[in-house]
Amino acid sequence: MNTAIVTGASSGIGKAVAIRLLEHNYRVIGISRRRAEIAHPHFSALQCDLSCAKEVTSLITMLQQDHSIGMLVNAAGFGAFQPHEELSAQTIENMIHVNLTAPILLTNALLRTLKKHSGCIINITSIEATRSSKFSALYSATKAGLRAFGNALFEELRNSGVRAVTINPDMTDTPFFDALHFTTASEPDRRLQSSDIADAVEQILAMRDGVVMTELTIRSQRFGIRKKL
Repeated sequence: MNTAIVTGASSGIGKAVAIRLLEHNYRVIGISRRRAEIAHPHFSALQCDLSCAKEVTSLITMLQQDHSIGMLVNAAGFGAFQPHEELSAQTIENMIHVNLTAPILLTNALLRTLKKHSGCIINITSIEATRSSKFSALYSATKAGLRAFGNALFEELRNSGVRAVTINPDMTDTPFFDALHFTTASEPDRRLQSSDIADAVEQILAMRDGVVMTELTIRSQRFGIRKKL
């Protein structure tokens, strides 16, 4: 049984992907700042604040002892959307570490094991990785960086048998928006669900050996955004 590492597994996209992988007979290790609660015999949770370099280093040391890891899903992330000069230095550092540095470090640490299993790396970025939006300079930079990392990594790894895939989701109805002043629209055709991203992961894994979907952008049919009162 191959093991999948899923970051951000306590809620939203990460949790939906973790559950879907469990349904496909993966052993899943869910990593999140708040302990993930998924009732399944093949699920285990590890708590780690990916914004803390010391905690990430300890996590990596632990994961490197597991030689069954065949998949890495970098789904953890957070955003802050306001004029750049209003962001604190701590917010800037934390967002870069969670959205970009931690995925790069985890990939670096696990690549040898992933190569042995002809494994798969899936980076969950954002629609903001593909465009330039007002009040999104920092968030877009981190997600665009992760997108560029994943696309270049595909070229580096393609002869090793490791698949590197980037998914760019549009606004998805998750707790991501809990701390923000706006959220997704309420109409089903104006927002994505976490299950839509899990569906995409399932489709990626179902492709025959030798074929890779390197990048996938998922959007709602109609545009929707809702400001909070």
